[in-house]
Amino acid sequence: MDVVAGLLNGPRAQGAFLLRSSLTPPWSLRVQDEAPLTLVAIVRGEALVLPASGNATALHRGDVALLRGPDPYTFANDLATAPQAVIHPGQRCTTPEGGELSEMRDLGIRTWGNNPAGSTVMITGTYQVLSEICRPLLDALPTLVVLRSDDWDTPVVQLLADEVVRDDPGQEAVLDRLLDLLLITFLRTWFSRPDVKQPAWYRAHSDPVVGRALRLLHDDPAHPWTVAELAAAANVSRAALARRFTELIGEPPMAYLTSWRLALAADLLREPDTTIGAVAEQVGYASSFALSTAFKRVRGISPREHRSLATRHGFVRQPHQEPESTGQADHGDRAQSTAAYPPVAGAAHG
Repeated sequence: MDVVAGLLNGPRAQGAFLLRSSLTPPWSLRVQDEAPLTLVAIVRGEALVLPASGNATALHRGDVALLRGPDPYTFANDLATAPQAVIHPGQRCTTPEGGELSEMRDLGIRTWGNNPAGSTVMITGTYQVLSEICRPLLDALPTLVVLRSDDWDTPVVQLLADEVVRDDPGQEAVLDRLLDLLLITFLRTWFSRPDVKQPAWYRAHSDPVVGRALRLLHDDPAHPWTVAELAAAANVSRAALARRFTELIGEPPMAYLTSWRLALAADLLREPDTTIGAVAEQVGYASSFALSTAFKRVRGISPREHRSLATRHGFVRQPHQEPESTGQADHGDRAQSTAAYPPVAGAAHG
């Protein structure tokens, strides 16, 4: 696995929030859900996006915007239009005053807005939890990134638009993977642009020496690597590897390995049935005590405290449970439905 694949494997959707918005002017949505990463694709019409700091950017059909949280942002047909809806953490939606919505309503499966035949249609995909191993990826992104329709050639936007309104078996998994595909395609396109400053880890993957060492570390983090072993695999001296690795990555090979192992451990600790000892073995520590010592030294808290915090914030995965039968068709679970966007009396349901 190369370093780019290793880091891009991090943002894997699992029950991500996906919504189709169908809107006719005037409309304005303020999003303050604190989500770490959101993709918005314009399927029809146009919209303005205004981040918390910076200028508004116009989006047109085929454009895709990536927004890095947790700062709020606004989507609107016009900057003069006051927000009619506010999106809070957990995708709870209210009026700006905190009351029940009247302008927006449920329009069917994963569809919401003020008009089922709206002149603007957007697909929003929100990563509500991101893995620790993609932290370098987040740090390399500006708050708002936009790719225009003519910047890339991808069928994923239309595929996502077609699939988001379907309710077939396994639909959640299909949508998660399509969102991942859109994100990875977006990032590869963005970082390959000549006007974009590539992060160190992205540039390093093409280096014949450091790229080789990084692939080895990512492929087998549990191996008891030494600088000498990595240097031999890259056909250079230990001093040459250490010097070049530090120049390109910003830290020595063993420090990078420690960071990578602990990021993997932080993600594995979100699994509810995994013991600290099992995580230690998977990431290359001889015991739970050794992992705990390194984890607390680098991250400031113990693995147990990390898991407790993750549980408190809903970041620990829950064991899968089949929903109770209600005798009615289920149009998606909590993450995939529009249940957080309360319908009003007389609203149409799909």
